[in-house]
Amino acid sequence: MNKLFTILTLSLLFLASSLMAQNRYVDEIFTDVTVEDGIYYGLNTTIITVPSTGAVTKQPLFFDLYTPAGDSETERPLIIYFHTGNFLPNPDNGSTSGTKKDACLVEICNRLARMGYVVAVPDYRQGWNPISTDREVRVNTLINAAYRGVQDANTAVRFFKKSAAEGDNVFGIDPSKITLWGQGTGGYITMAANTLDQYEDVLLNKFIGSNGLPMVIESVNGDPFATTVGINPLSGDTLCYVNYPNYDSDFALCVNMGGAMGDISWLDAGDAPMISYQVPEDPFAPYMSDILIVPTTGDLIVEVQGAYVVQEKCAELGINDVWANMPFDDDYTADANRLNSGFEGLYPMDRPTDRLNPFTMMPAYESAPWEWWDPAFWGTIPHPSCGSVMPPNCSFHVINSIGNQDMSSDKGNSYIDSLIGYFTPRACIALDLDCNLVDFLNTDVQDVISNDVSGLQLSPNPASDQVSIRTNDTHVMLEVGLYDINGKLVQFHQGIDSNKYKLERNDLPTGMYIAKIRFEGGVSTSKLMFN
Repeated sequence: MNKLFTILTLSLLFLASSLMAQNRYVDEIFTDVTVEDGIYYGLNTTIITVPSTGAVTKQPLFFDLYTPAGDSETERPLIIYFHTGNFLPNPDNGSTSGTKKDACLVEICNRLARMGYVVAVPDYRQGWNPISTDREVRVNTLINAAYRGVQDANTAVRFFKKSAAEGDNVFGIDPSKITLWGQGTGGYITMAANTLDQYEDVLLNKFIGSNGLPMVIESVNGDPFATTVGINPLSGDTLCYVNYPNYDSDFALCVNMGGAMGDISWLDAGDAPMISYQVPEDPFAPYMSDILIVPTTGDLIVEVQGAYVVQEKCAELGINDVWANMPFDDDYTADANRLNSGFEGLYPMDRPTDRLNPFTMMPAYESAPWEWWDPAFWGTIPHPSCGSVMPPNCSFHVINSIGNQDMSSDKGNSYIDSLIGYFTPRACIALDLDCNLVDFLNTDVQDVISNDVSGLQLSPNPASDQVSIRTNDTHVMLEVGLYDINGKLVQFHQGIDSNKYKLERNDLPTGMYIAKIRFEGGVSTSKLMFN
């Protein structure tokens, strides 16, 4: 009787929760999005003017802001989204993308805003020398460009924290729930911002020049957080200005779409959880460890580590333990798990092709199937430096267009469906959002173990602040999930491996809850009242 009652009660709870229509941060509950362009977030210097003026110049930094129209919430999670672009302005980057208004980016930002997120899309400093015949020059200038991108990412995080603390929180964010999301080149920025804890991290042999000097020098370039001034002793130019040094640059979640990490040694156990999306056959960003090839010229640059190696290391260090053993039971997780070797947070987007690039006669693998553009337009425009030179001796936009000739908005949006679907439950958990994840979690309770058999006891019950959970010796607790009366998961604790556990109430409101205890052979449940 007890077992039948438990099954019936939980079934009704989960049925009720599945009928709840408006689920913030899971569903698109807003119809309209407000977009505000060109909001100032900091000042630094750019080298992009050096070829024409012989000197660096000051560059104000701006972001575009996407917010759900008519939203009354004032403490919302913030996503800072860094666009792609090869660290060069479009169209000089030899790409059909690379701006804050890329079609893919705009679509993702609008979707996230309609789900209730605040999304900021910053510009960041660009400029390096991709056409130098000296590989060392290419590596030097590119690593410096990436370093500046990391500085700008950290500056953006601090800007929002300062605004929340001193500016009446005009953007309506919760500064403890910030996500850095990077697409393509932006993925390099966000992963490095998550893992570069100190300047010494870049003092690696591959980033030391033939003259014995580091390619990035802290006194010249400033620290990775842009909280120290950098001065070029030869020219006297200031290469890094300080912005908001009294705030930290910490964030809670990192997302990478098609980027790679400068060096796997940067990863530490205390880094923020990471989600990575990548096509394993990506011709530009390595999926494993390999030499980076930039689309701008097709030249080899430096060895980096791709999404597979990064997420493998995250698993080893416990960085993604926040999702480990979560009972995800959705189509996006199942699709990711086909190819990710069990590394939580890794979504390999398989994109096999039987087409050949007509200029290289190599397989025309796509590096970013979530992107799209108008090939009728881009297919006619050469890279500005090409003049009248025809492929394969010059980098043409037409190469990308033919290599991705089915790059329609419908196909791009289908991949974005997967990106958002995989992100949604993981963000809810990592950011501790008030989400109903019943559509993403396995709530199958048919293998119920009665409390008489498991010895499950909760004491005190009702409780004020803390509950002691006990089971008998033959039923070791693996996980404890706590659901509210609507079937929404409000707490989840894993790796218990004990017959005793103390459950803290934290800030849960007064009311009735269902405690679900998982063992090796099934689950036991019990009502719990907080008064």
